[in-house]
Amino acid sequence: MNLLIVESPAKAKTIEKYLGRDWRVVASVGHVRDLVPEDGSVDTEKDFAMKWAIMSGKEKHIKAILDEVKKAGAVYLASDPDREGEAIAWHILEILSEKKALKDKPLYRVVFNEITKSAVSDAIKNPREIDNNLVDAYLVRRALDYLIGFKLSPVLWRKNLGKSAGRVQSVAVALVVGREREIEAFKPVEYWSLDAMCAPESGGGFSARLTQFAGEKIEKMTVENKGRMDKILSVLGAPAIDAKVVSVEKKKSSRKPAAPFTTSTLQQEAARKLYFSAKRTSAAAQKLYEAGLVTYIRTDSTNLSAEAIDSIRGFINERYGNSFLPGSPNIYATKSKNAQEAHEAIRPTNIAHIIEKSDSDEDRLYDLVWKRTVACQMTNAEFDSVVVDIKTDKTDAVFHAVGTTRTFDGFMKVYIEDKDDSDDDTQETKLPPMTAGDKIDIKELLPEQHFTLAPPRYSEASLIKKLEELGIGRPSTYASIMSTIVDREYVKNESKRFYPTPSGWLISAFLAKYFESIVDVNFTAKTEDTLDDVSNGEQKKLAALNNFWCAFQPLVGAARDVPTPEVMVELNKALESHLFPGGDNKCPECAAALTLKVSKFGPFVSCSNYPECKYTKNLNSAPQAADGAAAQSNNMDLGDGIFYKIGRFGPYVTDGEKNASAKKYSADQITLEIARELLSGEKKKAEPVEIGKNPATGKMIYFYPDGRFGPYLSSNKVNVSVSARPDLDTAADLINNKKPSAKKSWGRKKS
Repeated sequence: MNLLIVESPAKAKTIEKYLGRDWRVVASVGHVRDLVPEDGSVDTEKDFAMKWAIMSGKEKHIKAILDEVKKAGAVYLASDPDREGEAIAWHILEILSEKKALKDKPLYRVVFNEITKSAVSDAIKNPREIDNNLVDAYLVRRALDYLIGFKLSPVLWRKNLGKSAGRVQSVAVALVVGREREIEAFKPVEYWSLDAMCAPESGGGFSARLTQFAGEKIEKMTVENKGRMDKILSVLGAPAIDAKVVSVEKKKSSRKPAAPFTTSTLQQEAARKLYFSAKRTSAAAQKLYEAGLVTYIRTDSTNLSAEAIDSIRGFINERYGNSFLPGSPNIYATKSKNAQEAHEAIRPTNIAHIIEKSDSDEDRLYDLVWKRTVACQMTNAEFDSVVVDIKTDKTDAVFHAVGTTRTFDGFMKVYIEDKDDSDDDTQETKLPPMTAGDKIDIKELLPEQHFTLAPPRYSEASLIKKLEELGIGRPSTYASIMSTIVDREYVKNESKRFYPTPSGWLISAFLAKYFESIVDVNFTAKTEDTLDDVSNGEQKKLAALNNFWCAFQPLVGAARDVPTPEVMVELNKALESHLFPGGDNKCPECAAALTLKVSKFGPFVSCSNYPECKYTKNLNSAPQAADGAAAQSNNMDLGDGIFYKIGRFGPYVTDGEKNASAKKYSADQITLEIARELLSGEKKKAEPVEIGKNPATGKMIYFYPDGRFGPYLSSNKVNVSVSARPDLDTAADLINNKKPSAKKSWGRKKS
């Protein structure tokens, strides 16, 4: 019997069906070892030697693997085909070696990009050794994350500045904070446009925009106020104005299909089209991969295999006809520097497999992948554009109109890519037939006032896109980055936009002052390049770690030694314009200056005249307005003598005699009825919800929405706090990987 070791139980079941009776397939259920969670597990004095331990909850999986190894004739390590997958294979080999479980049995590393019978069989026929360069890159990445966590986080704790900092998460928070600074500093600028409602003699109507007046070119910001617009209108006259067509220019244009999905573009497009979070997209994509329906879902490659392209082109020709098939395959350049991790793009394993309409996440995501994959090998969409200039008879004014008509669908017959806030799309507008010299009757002039808009806040899709553009993060990390910055309460995701919390502002300002390189996008991107260089064998592990540590260690020592009062002076300077817009930092009770302070409950604003004046405002508890303006009042009258207030421990309601926590409600959500319910204590706890059986234990996992300390999961006497109801895979991962709580030893009697 041969043994194949994969990462997930679902994948194990799928593959075991392909291999037959002579094979046993077992799952490690992700990573099996991690650094011991204590200071010193990466010994910087001894060439960064690392201290590993089997992760809590993984002992049973290791035992199952060891039991199967004893019965196997050969062992195949088939974890995922990326850096983390290579690390899992290496960890398993290390454990098997330590346990002397292999003896003389051969061990092979096999990788496949899709879970199909042919792909798995081909991989087994072509095994290789574990790639030590990829393993070294993982070790560097894990050591860096550990050193930042265990060296920087204590500095934050001692000064009450935050829960943790991370190599990539801190940059993501800094980007969100930086965008909020732009929005706060933004001053809208007024401008005007003038449209003319035009009627040609041949019939029909259309709109044209003023582009020239009295010999001056009229651009977007040229007409800056109503006074200037009124002068233009007075010269043009009204209501009817005679004009004629002075030029008609016809053009043909085409639009290429978008490249097939990478991990980040799939997450971006699923956010735009399906309103999925990155985490939700990752969970659905993982299930599709494990079911053998799509190729490996953590990739930064836009390549497609020759076999896949042939299959797709054959399908297009049969389904849509030869006119939708380009003469040669469409090729998309992969931007990834790391060739060893540049697998195929995400595509269906069988293009003929079409999902009928379904509400499940997996089916909706598969449909998106299928359409994008088919479209990427179709012909361009083609357009006819007509550009018309119209000049008034009695005044020197030119109006400009553009009509665009799609003349051939091409790939748009299957799929149209959505766009971000900042992207323009091809708009289809039709103009009636016209030729130069045609008379035009301008029926109405429509002046419109505009104001420039502040840059939009980041959505998950646009933040992932920005990180990718900057070279920060990798395909396997984007979803966890989005979750981490929200879970650690550095940003809020409201109305599908990221707003920095007071804690996010605070930690970003601190890191920018004392750990500039940690939040510097160039430094972080260079670190990612270094990891790629290690993966490719272009840089050695020890050199990469030494370079980082030599730059990072002095920063930790310097920041640790700065007195907290001095830190607060710097943070007050950095956040002054945010906390006190317009310089209004006067205490509402005594008119003394307000100042930023921190405590274990978070940042707050306090009167500098303390203790004579005890005014404070808890920033973390203050609800944030939808437009990012200052939070609402700390003392809101709901009626009937009931008030909503912000206290030391967050929002609460009170009738003067009884208080009740209102942490789940912001000032614009709370109502008198809700407050009465909270004060009466009549709200019933929601019943637990069955998530599904844990693949590792067979025990049911329950979701409790109303725990004493918030929502949580429970299974087989293991409880884990969560922010919202997760899917089964996420829930099982949280339960199976929960680390045991430290046991208190004080107060016990010695035996």
